[in-house]
Amino acid sequence: MTLTFTPLPQMPLIYPGDNLAEILLASMQSARVGLEDGDILVVAQKIVSKAEGQLVSLATVTPSKEALELAKRSEKDPRLVELILRESNEVLRVRPGTIIVEHRLGFICASAGIDHSNVKGNDGNPEDWVLLLPKNPDSSALEIRRKIKVTTGNRVGVMIIDSHGRAWRMGTVGTAIGISGMPGLVDERGWQDLFGYRLKITMVAAADELAAAASLVMGEAAEGIPAVHVRGFPFALRESSLKELIRSKENDLFR
Repeated sequence: MTLTFTPLPQMPLIYPGDNLAEILLASMQSARVGLEDGDILVVAQKIVSKAEGQLVSLATVTPSKEALELAKRSEKDPRLVELILRESNEVLRVRPGTIIVEHRLGFICASAGIDHSNVKGNDGNPEDWVLLLPKNPDSSALEIRRKIKVTTGNRVGVMIIDSHGRAWRMGTVGTAIGISGMPGLVDERGWQDLFGYRLKITMVAAADELAAAASLVMGEAAEGIPAVHVRGFPFALRESSLKELIRSKENDLFR
């Protein structure tokens, strides 16, 4: 099996209303990457959020009483904390410098995925501008996939990723937050190992594994590579959604 990751270069800065499918196809053309059925496009959350207008100026945010109290505990800007609360179902852990929440989309992350890095607003204090996650990353991935299908006729998968921390481990890894046309989870129960033993519990988070690998190609700072073309994904493409990767609360031993 050969799995190939090709960074997509020469992508412009993204602004609200931009057509990401067209931009991705133009970038592939620049990279001389021909699209084939079964290919996957991995897209950084940041450019999706920018295209969807998820930029917010903290100058426009009035913190609630709850946000003010949580800001004292976390030593964060109360306006940022207010946005974190709006984007979250539940606050799980707090300490100075860190707020861990269950995002409204169901996954666990720090600061509800709200980001300052590589974000530039239209006016005011540059430090005031932050970027929220897409409202519905599954739908965002589906829209990109549909437009690519209409333009090229190719059947591809699209995944939107973000950088998340993990329980018990240091550092962040690329993680899927939106999926369309590819499996999130691969159930290998019943598959045989080298010695004929049938697997009983193995469930592979294939989308997250792919996201982590693509994140290495993208980088996290000034690399300017917000999308990666993938060929050779070892599992059949199918319809799916982020929900299949989210562990239910009753089975979550870390809460």
